[in-house]
Amino acid sequence: MTIKKQSLTLLGAAALSLSLSACSVFDWLIYKPDIPQGNYMETQQVEKLRIEMTKEQVEYILGRPVLRDSFSDDTWYYVYHYKSGRDASITHKELIIHFEGEMLTKVEGDYELAEDFNTPLEQSSLPDGVEAEPEEATEPLIPEQRPDSKPLIEEVEPEAQAKKKFE
Repeated sequence: MTIKKQSLTLLGAAALSLSLSACSVFDWLIYKPDIPQGNYMETQQVEKLRIEMTKEQVEYILGRPVLRDSFSDDTWYYVYHYKSGRDASITHKELIIHFEGEMLTKVEGDYELAEDFNTPLEQSSLPDGVEAEPEEATEPLIPEQRPDSKPLIEEVEPEAQAKKKFE
C-alpha cells in the first residue's frame, strides 16, 4: 500500500513539474508583438541634413523630436527603441541635434552623416548625374500648340443628336 502511495506521489510530482516546465517549452508558440518606440529614421533622412539649416527645415526632414531641452530649445533628441517580440533583441539609436539660435550647428549620435554635411544648403549642388533642366522645357504644352491638335472625339451638337434619334 505504501508503494502505491509513493508511486502516485512521484507520478503527481512528475506531472506537476512537466506542466510547469511546459510554459517555457512552448513559449515560442505564444505571439509577442514587436515594440517600436520613438522616432524611426532612415539613413537617407539623416544624410539630407546640412549645417546652417533652420529648425523648420530639420523638423520637415526628421519629424518632431522625442525630447527638446526644457531649459533651452537649442538641443533636440531623436531616440528610437525597438524590442523584437520573437527573440527579445533590442535596438537603440539616438540622434542629438544642436542649434545655435535658429541654425543647425552640430549633430551627434548613431547615424552616419553625409560627406557634405559641413556644406551649407545654399552652397550645395545637385548629386552627380543630375542636371537642372532649362526653364523652357519645364513649361507644359498647351493643346493648341501641339502639331496633332485634332480632337480625339468628334463633338456632335445636341440638336443634331436629337434629329438623328427621330430619323
